[in-house]
Amino acid sequence: MFLLMVHIKLPIDRTSDDLDIIFSKLKDIKAFEKFHPLLIQQLCYYSYFENLEKGVTLFRTGDLGANWFAILSGNVDVCVPSENGKGHTLICSLEAGAAFGESILYDTPRNATIITSSSVMLLRVEQKDFKILWERNKQYLHGVITSLSQLTNTLDPKRRASEFDPSLIPQVATNKLLKDDPTRNPALPIVPNTSVRIQHAAYVLRTCILSKAPQMIRDRKYHLKIHRSCLVASEMVDWLIHQSPIVHSRSQAVDMWQALLEEGAIAHVSQEHYFKDKYLFYRFSGDEDRTLIRPSNVEQNQCEQQLADVILTLAQVGPDAMLRMILRKPRHQRTIDDLEIIYDQLLHVKALSHLSSLVKRELAGVLIFEAHPFKGKVLFTQGDQGKFWYIILKGSVQCIVYGKGIVETFHQGDDFGKLSLVNNSPRIATIVLNEDNTHFLRVDKDDFNRILRDVEANTVKLREFGKDVLLLEKVPINVKTAHGTYQVCYKYFVMSGIVEKMLEYFLETYLCVNYEEGDTSLDDFLSTYVIFMPIYQICTRLLSIYKAKPQQRFGENIGLALQEKVKVIRFILEWYDASRETFFEDPKINIFLDELYDLILVDMKIYPQLKEEITLIKSIIENDTEYKDIHLRKLPWKQRNNIDKPNIIRQSDEVIFKVYCADHTYTTMKMRVDTPAAKIIRVAADKLGLRSDQPDDLKLCEVKSTGERILYKETDLSISYGLSLNGRLFLAPSDHLDALVCLK
Repeated sequence: MFLLMVHIKLPIDRTSDDLDIIFSKLKDIKAFEKFHPLLIQQLCYYSYFENLEKGVTLFRTGDLGANWFAILSGNVDVCVPSENGKGHTLICSLEAGAAFGESILYDTPRNATIITSSSVMLLRVEQKDFKILWERNKQYLHGVITSLSQLTNTLDPKRRASEFDPSLIPQVATNKLLKDDPTRNPALPIVPNTSVRIQHAAYVLRTCILSKAPQMIRDRKYHLKIHRSCLVASEMVDWLIHQSPIVHSRSQAVDMWQALLEEGAIAHVSQEHYFKDKYLFYRFSGDEDRTLIRPSNVEQNQCEQQLADVILTLAQVGPDAMLRMILRKPRHQRTIDDLEIIYDQLLHVKALSHLSSLVKRELAGVLIFEAHPFKGKVLFTQGDQGKFWYIILKGSVQCIVYGKGIVETFHQGDDFGKLSLVNNSPRIATIVLNEDNTHFLRVDKDDFNRILRDVEANTVKLREFGKDVLLLEKVPINVKTAHGTYQVCYKYFVMSGIVEKMLEYFLETYLCVNYEEGDTSLDDFLSTYVIFMPIYQICTRLLSIYKAKPQQRFGENIGLALQEKVKVIRFILEWYDASRETFFEDPKINIFLDELYDLILVDMKIYPQLKEEITLIKSIIENDTEYKDIHLRKLPWKQRNNIDKPNIIRQSDEVIFKVYCADHTYTTMKMRVDTPAAKIIRVAADKLGLRSDQPDDLKLCEVKSTGERILYKETDLSISYGLSLNGRLFLAPSDHLDALVCLK
């Protein structure tokens, strides 16, 4: 009954708990045994529950379909009109587990009439949602759909053939490359050399078996082939269970043997199977090429004394080994139990804590295990195209940015690689393994875009040296275009961070690929940057990035250096294009451009590719308007929106604002945008009659309506632009700041 209550909710109203309840119930229904777990998960979201009496007609021959159905319990009759036009002819009956109604994919009439022949419980999926399910799950739906067109034999043969074209089903990769890949084949070890701990555990177990049950290890014949010195998996499980009360189930024993297999201490005789509790042959490493010798009494006694500790060790590492084995299975081979194990693990992953249960369940079906044995391997390089999103399962990696070196170290539970997938831009950093035997959970780009992009695209987060240095929130708003129509436009709210990081973010993500339609964030930044940083500061930072040298030890090369230089030049061209008449108002710009031009002249000896860029910079310096306009429009990386550009905020613009005393008397001031806080303090103190003879004791502080206080530094700029709604700017001695309140 509770399942019915949550299932009759509209999909958009179902909570994560509702979806978990529906999934737990559906996966236990016998009729759904042949439904793949990933398909069941998505049915939880898209389907409606129907409980119908006997004799209800779901649809008739010739109707245009609107729904697809799956039978939970009961039976339905499949009928077609009789040849004499009177009544119906029964073709067959469909039972629990059958699914039908696929004609809605093609907007064609129904091929049969469906009538309930008993009380029936159904899942119903609307046409628009079923098309989504079909695109995502062709390979799973082909196995469960009952084709009414084939049952009735009335559908045009050509369309019937195309409706279930086997070429539409994604083929499972079974080539030798996949078979030999240890991260995709759970029968292979994931490390090049067995660890000392596992090697010792295998030695103790082998010695104890040879001393207590030597008949377990012997030559065996199967399909006319002799397999030397091997054991039967089911017997290995039996033996381990009888050695210690710690091993309380067969599944736990399987986990423990898998821990040995994944490090190569044991292996399937033909390396085709991970450890299974079946009549399969496995052997200890090296036994194929050596003669079995019964261990000495001393060895037997030592190993029997150590057996309890070895079993305890394997019991501790077994569950993780089983998880890695499941993650290495091909996705279509993962069972419901496998997906539950992965899902339970994802609940404890720090990087996924903000995601809903439904998203985590979808991730459980697409995550891929990836392992690298040696420290120092470069996972990807700054400037590479992003293909994967990574979560660290074990170990750590270093994040290296060109010109800065190591800016962050990511550890177990952290994620990286998301930003380039969200923005469809090159990697903004190089990732190098910091430890041996580092393990990752990996999500391919297509799966990321399908499951996570809409979730993650609204937040931008950059981390350096263990701190969030930039946090932006993306918000859609309607903006009027140059043609008088309205278009969805995306604006970024700066939740935290400094302007230098915003500059670096735009350099890395917006000057390498075309703009997303409606994204005006770069134009917004270029029209408002004077609020956050003076021109000399932005020029200094751009020169610093341009002059940075590649560091060979981090895998950086001259190709990456060229990319960084081109990004700086492109930013300047964008800056000029957005500012135009205001660009040269500050004389520091001319000094900056002259220095940059000289640097490019020197660099052209190494990078002749900069020929076009230096010509454009020269035309800006010489104010060659015709050349600039023609060539700026031709640059392949510039794609303009139809949205009106924002007005440029100039340093010389004047702003009127109020400065309050503690008693809420105030003075009105009119100052330039680029006025520093130190000057505001000095002028306001004079006008308010405060202790102008002791200006160091006066502090400029904003008090928000919530009571929060923001203390400004003397070098801060554009303070009046940054005031919050209902916030007030106070000037008071430092020992009076706690008494300031913002009256409403």
